[in-house]
Parts: sequence; C-alpha cells; structure tokens
Amino acid sequence: MSNVYRAANTFSKEGNVKEITIKTLNRSSFDEEQVLTQESLMIERNRLLQDAQMRIETEKSDLAQIRQTALEDIAAMQSAWEQEKTNLQQQAYEEGFQQGYEEGRNKSLSDMNESVKIANEITAKSHENALKYIEEQEKVILEIAMKTAERILGTLLENDEEKFLSIVKKGLKEVREMKEVKLYVSIAHFDFISSNRDELMSIFPPEVPFLIFVNDDFDVNDCIIETNQGRIVVSVDEQLNMLKEQLFDLMESGD
Repeated sequence: MSNVYRAANTFSKEGNVKEITIKTLNRSSFDEEQVLTQESLMIERNRLLQDAQMRIETEKSDLAQIRQTALEDIAAMQSAWEQEKTNLQQQAYEEGFQQGYEEGRNKSLSDMNESVKIANEITAKSHENALKYIEEQEKVILEIAMKTAERILGTLLENDEEKFLSIVKKGLKEVREMKEVKLYVSIAHFDFISSNRDELMSIFPPEVPFLIFVNDDFDVNDCIIETNQGRIVVSVDEQLNMLKEQLFDLMESGD
C-alpha cells in the first residue's frame, strides 16, 4: 500500500473547510522585488494617466472648436433673425399677416435653442468619456499589479520554504486547542515540513497527536489542516487582499 494519501481519500469523512486569515507575512527577503514591482506599477500608471490626459486635452480642443462654431452659428442666426424680424414686421404691418411673423420668430428661436442644446450635450459627453477612460485604465493597472503580486508571492513561497513554513505555523496556531491535528502538504514541501516536525509539534500540548501527510494532488503551495472538528485551508489569499487594498489606495491617492 502506498504511503501517499490523495485528497479524495483523505477528506471524505471530515467537516467543512474554512479559510484561515493570515494577518502578516515576513517578506524581508523579497522587499527589493516588491519595490521594483511598485516602481514598475507607478511607471505604467503614470504612462496611462498621461495618455488619458492627452486624450482629455484633445477632446477639450475639439470641444472648444465645436462650441466656437456653435456660438458663431448662433450669432449668425441671431443676426439673420434680427433682419428677418424687421422684414416680417414690415411685411406683417403692410399685409396684415401677423401669423406669418409669429411663425418665423418661433422657428428662429427653435433653431437657436437646438444649437445650444447640442453644444451642451457634447460638453457633457466629452467629460463623461474622459472620466470613463481613466477609470478603465486604473482597473487595468490594478489587475496587472495583482497578477504580478500573485506570481511573485507564489514563486517566493515555492523557492523559500521558510516563508511557507511560517504560514503553516500560523495556521497550526489557530487549532492548538484541538484534540488531534493532521497536516497535509504538497510533495514539493513535504520533506522540508517533515524536517521541522519538532518545531511544529511544540505549538501543541504534548498529549495532542500531530501527523504530517503528503498529497500528490495538491498544487505546490496547497496546505490543509484537519482536526477532529473540521478542516482549514491554509492560503496566502489574505496577503494578496492586503496588497490589493494597498495598491488601490496608492492609485486613489495619485502619489
């Protein structure tokens, strides 16, 4: 019989899975990589914001031209209306057709109002498009940053087993009061975790059985703690969530 336990056999009789909240992570050894990542993020952010600013300036220039043309058209219509009004008044007085005067007046006023309405709509639409573009670019930046952070963090845990061990220890401390504890890790980390079994056992009272198993179906950084009251999935999601909040705050501040 193989001494390798698979997930389907290991977890079929136990309770629900819950996510551990990992509040801190010792990241001293990858500070430099994080700084480089933040610098790259800021360079990309500034480039996209500069691009957005250029688009806004272009739209402003186009809008100014449209508004100027609209104002010139309105002025021309006003001048034409004054002349037309004089002609209509003279015609109405001469021919007694006041109705024709009112119809001409109303048509000219309607044309003027329509031009003003169009100019205002163009102004509002240009502003809305500029804001929407900036918002979309910030979402793209945040998504790229999160994917980069997730890749870097996963690589660090895979290559630096001490960091993975620290996450496992935090998870085990959450269940130190349980009567029985089983730890399941991937093949990649099994030997290192097993070599630190004594350190992990010191977390629990002497009478608590503590067993370490390998699961060859796990991804590299997968880890599950099984107790007499259920299972806990140990992950770095909380670290990524904290980083996401920091990146979002950074982009919002514009610093």
